[in-house]
Parts: sequence; structure tokens; C-alpha cells
Amino acid sequence: MNRHSYLQVAGFLDNSLVNGKGLRSVLFVSGCYHNCKNCQNKEMQSIYYGDKVNVDDVLNRIKNNLPLIKGVTFSGGEPFEQAENLALLGGKLKKLNLDLWCYSGYTFEYIKDNMHNKKGWKDLIQSIDVLIDGKYEEKNNIKGLKYRGSSNQRIIDVKETLEKGKVVCLKYF
Repeated sequence: MNRHSYLQVAGFLDNSLVNGKGLRSVLFVSGCYHNCKNCQNKEMQSIYYGDKVNVDDVLNRIKNNLPLIKGVTFSGGEPFEQAENLALLGGKLKKLNLDLWCYSGYTFEYIKDNMHNKKGWKDLIQSIDVLIDGKYEEKNNIKGLKYRGSSNQRIIDVKETLEKGKVVCLKYF
């Protein structure tokens, strides 16, 4: 991994049970242009929020949580705004046999249509196991939704979706 690769990090949870299946670490990155109404992480929309952290340092912090955690979740902000360096981190996490979940305000279709002209998008989507896609929509906020903020968001099995060429959603109630 390039020692000069950095992420703008808004926050980090060493372990969580609500940001994906199983006990996992959660990396919140800064920067988001979606500007969803009543965003849960409004302060993280600024690309300058938080701290500039070396990707290796993030990886080492995650390694410190092994063997307790089973996976890592990328959230934000908008992870695809820092796709290139998150893809580097994602590749290293896969070598540790950790599953990778990612929250994005972009839809899977938008990511797929733009992954060849946006730096790092293709590598990032290929490292992700589960994508929760779509903007948060307050009007679709239903109490008790698991792993998502609003009912328009999908929980997508990325590997199966890429293999089948159509979106395959996982069911969590």
C-alpha cells in the first residue's frame, strides 16, 4: 500500500452491530455532495471535516480489532468521493477475510454507469460485498428498518449482482 495514500476520516467505530451484519468496524469518511434533507451526518458533508489519516494507519486500527470483528463498513459522508484510497484499503481488508459493507447515496446503477470514468470506482465496487444504495429520503423513513435509513435504499449483494448483471437484494427486516 502506498504510504502516501490518505483518507479524510470523519470518525471510526472499533465495533458496531448496527452498521451491517455481525460485529464490525465502521469507517466514516468525509465529503458528500448529495445534501439529503435531514442527513444523519450533515457535518461529514464537508471534505475538510475530520482528520487526514494515512490508509495504513486505518488498516492497522482495523487489524487491532481482529479477531473480534467479522467485517468493516464504509460510511460517511459519501465513500465514493474517496473511492481510490478506499479501494486500496478494501483490497487489504479482503486479504484479511473481512466482509465489506458500504453505504452510498449513489444508486448501484449510477455507480455501474460511471465506474469506468470515475477514479477508483470500479476497484471500490469490486471490493464491496454489500452495498446499501440510494439517498436517504425522510418521507421513506420507516421505523424498524434494518441497516438502512429509508425504504428506498436497497441492501445489495454486489458479487451476485455483478455476476448476474441485475440487482440482487438481500432481505433484512
